[in-house]
Amino acid sequence: MTAEAPAQRTPDPAGAPAADAGKEGRQADRIEAWSIAWMLLAMLVWGCFVFLMLADYGPESGDRALCRGPLVRPASESGLCRDELRQWPALLGILALAAVVTVVAAATTVYAKVLSRLAHHEPPGARPRD
Repeated sequence: MTAEAPAQRTPDPAGAPAADAGKEGRQADRIEAWSIAWMLLAMLVWGCFVFLMLADYGPESGDRALCRGPLVRPASESGLCRDELRQWPALLGILALAAVVTVVAAATTVYAKVLSRLAHHEPPGARPRD
């Protein structure tokens, strides 16, 4: 070994788990942020579905809209009440989308919690911190 060559450092085995724990903690925080985003999206899609099922729509007839929501009353035969988003195929598509987004939100939430616990878990044989 010459004086100009940098000294080779051996990795510190005690410092390696601490570095991995920090990396796992950052990953857990990132996944938790994604899970919150998925939950907000799921709530938005469910809110849209509930609004389309319950809210009155169409031209005003007196003090309320002429057409009632599909869950409140069956579809009217009037041509004024033919809204594509209020038809059952579209509503079932929105329901399927809401279910998929909800499952993804739940899965990412569980994954974030598992990563968080793994990041804070001390490996066997590790000395307790004082």
